[in-house]
Amino acid sequence: MTAVAGRPTLDSAVDRYRLRARLDTAIRGLPEPPPAPVVVVDLAAFDANAADLARRAAGTPIRVASKSLRVPTLISRALATPGFAGVLGYSLREALWLQRNGISADIVLGYPTTDLPALEALAADAEARAAITLMVDDPGQLDLVTRAGARADTPVQVAIDVDAGLRLGPALVGPRRSPLHEVDQVVALAADILDRPEVRLVGVMTYEGQVAGVPDDVSGQRVRSAVVRSLKQASVRRLRERRRAVAEALGDLVDLRFWNAGGSGSVEPSAADPVVTEVTAGSGLLGPALFDHYRSFTPRPAQFFGVPVTGRPGRDCVTVAGGGFIASGPAGTDRLPLPWAPPGLRLTALEGAGEVQTPLAGAPAARLSLGDLVWFRHAKSGELAEHTGSVLLLDGDRVVDQVPTYRGTGNAW
Repeated sequence: MTAVAGRPTLDSAVDRYRLRARLDTAIRGLPEPPPAPVVVVDLAAFDANAADLARRAAGTPIRVASKSLRVPTLISRALATPGFAGVLGYSLREALWLQRNGISADIVLGYPTTDLPALEALAADAEARAAITLMVDDPGQLDLVTRAGARADTPVQVAIDVDAGLRLGPALVGPRRSPLHEVDQVVALAADILDRPEVRLVGVMTYEGQVAGVPDDVSGQRVRSAVVRSLKQASVRRLRERRRAVAEALGDLVDLRFWNAGGSGSVEPSAADPVVTEVTAGSGLLGPALFDHYRSFTPRPAQFFGVPVTGRPGRDCVTVAGGGFIASGPAGTDRLPLPWAPPGLRLTALEGAGEVQTPLAGAPAARLSLGDLVWFRHAKSGELAEHTGSVLLLDGDRVVDQVPTYRGTGNAW
């Protein structure tokens, strides 16, 4: 279904008109119109994406990246899919909430925390300590965890975040997540952890974002895409060697429960590494626009948001209410929301996607009436949930449920 915004292929255009008909029919079937933005998740596409991720993992368990969903019901739905086990959280308060509400009893925090009240809450709750693993890459972070853990009668579980970027001389290709790159650096922090009775080392994370999160088959960018694929291949090869070296060194010190790696865009190479015991995926469940341009897999778009037409400044131009949900990351057109249905609409270069009003140009604008919904796709995955309190779940052309986002439960992490 990949197409350049505003110039879809014939097959893509037909699919997108059919999608619009399903979405509009579902919304008309509701007792009253929902407030905009109307956020919808197509359950058939979500389930198909989950099954495909499990197929790609080839038996390696998949941990659900909650940051990429932020909807408790969808996290639970993914966890119910064969091949999925556990959650990779992004906030300790979030992890505590997921554990207390029965969403998961196996949550690894994907990032270090300095949230002292949340650390105190973790230390005071034996069930939470058994369910939640904290991430560290610095002795200072470890000091905070140790201080809180001193009040607990069992150790706080921790894992080490090891830098998985590709070093090319002085340059680093990949996310700047951890200062721990060399084997001796990792071993030194592990030894520090083992010297502290308040904590227990149970796992390692090596997230290769330069493989998992970078499109490598972008239309009109043949040379750049070829370079990206080459860098990915080099990264996978070198990281496999470095993982093995780190694992051998740690094996002399501790028996680890898990080694986490990967993301939706790197499931196969991560799962194929004999050191890795689990991979992570989240965005691949919803198939946001940035994931249209991967050579290794093609997720089905599963999440859409609709905003109504409120004005007509010209024959081939309409304005819609808001819709300016810009994705995080380096600023660029690929971070803009993508007008999707009806196909053929495009953002204007002068105004882009606005907070309160967004102009859309293109021939389909002439056939839109005031109040009609224009359906967009977000560039990324979970961030859209921060702009709504609830998500409508779609089965065919019927809304079968309305479920809260994290925001809708009264939480903002």
